[in-house]
Amino acid sequence: QGGAIVNILSINAHCGTPELAVYSATKGALATLTKNAANAHRFDRVRVNGINVGWTDTPAERIMQADTLGQGPGWLDAANATQPFGRLFSVTDIANLAVFLLSDAAGPMTGTLVDQEQWVIGANR
Repeated sequence: QGGAIVNILSINAHCGTPELAVYSATKGALATLTKNAANAHRFDRVRVNGINVGWTDTPAERIMQADTLGQGPGWLDAANATQPFGRLFSVTDIANLAVFLLSDAAGPMTGTLVDQEQWVIGANR
């Protein structure tokens, strides 16, 4: 029958800040696993792709930023102001890309890692 898998990774798979080294390493490993699974299952017609997600406004991120990191209730407005498009990603943004990658509209694309990020990877900020 075939099918499609979308793994959710992080833009930190490329290289995170020093305090995110372990997290970044796990996302880098998932990037390799995504490509290996795509290669292993291409003749089974199973497409395997991944999304390297940039900074996203999620319930867990709100708790981490406001409480755990002590940024307080205004952290989201401050973070949004630093982004090129004026806001963090929303879970809907990520879901829309995932739905596309899972759909027939993505065609036979497999083994692809999409950087869903507002910053151009490799460019100076």
